[in-house]
Amino acid sequence: MKEVEIFTDGACSGNPGPGGYGAILKYKGVEKEISGGEAHTTNNRMEMTAVITALEMLKEPCKVTLYSDSKYVIDSVTKGWVKNWEKKNWMRGSEKVPNTELWKKLLALLDKHKVEFVWVKGHAGHPENERCDRLAVEQSQKFKEP
Repeated sequence: MKEVEIFTDGACSGNPGPGGYGAILKYKGVEKEISGGEAHTTNNRMEMTAVITALEMLKEPCKVTLYSDSKYVIDSVTKGWVKNWEKKNWMRGSEKVPNTELWKKLLALLDKHKVEFVWVKGHAGHPENERCDRLAVEQSQKFKEP
């Protein structure tokens, strides 16, 4: 099984507002950057989109170490919250879980790949996290009104 490192970040100017995401994939010394954005979104959606888009780039099942500064994404997966929401028909108490369609996509990708999530502190000098942040912010700026 191929071993890949993925670094992700999302950004949003306002929450909701224009947003972007960035990711770096590393495999055997080769790096690939990806990024994108939306005109009206939230920071959590961009964090999730970064992870999903990066995992979708993998052409076959891989062992992935995924680095993110998003406690929302990491805790939801590693603490079992998302599996619990799925069992409860995407409800959290009496409220529908936000971003259900993204969680479903992520769960499908997690079934395909063996992913270890690693939290990194954002804006703390982690080189790849800082690069992903720049990619995400650049994308969000494309959607800002002049």
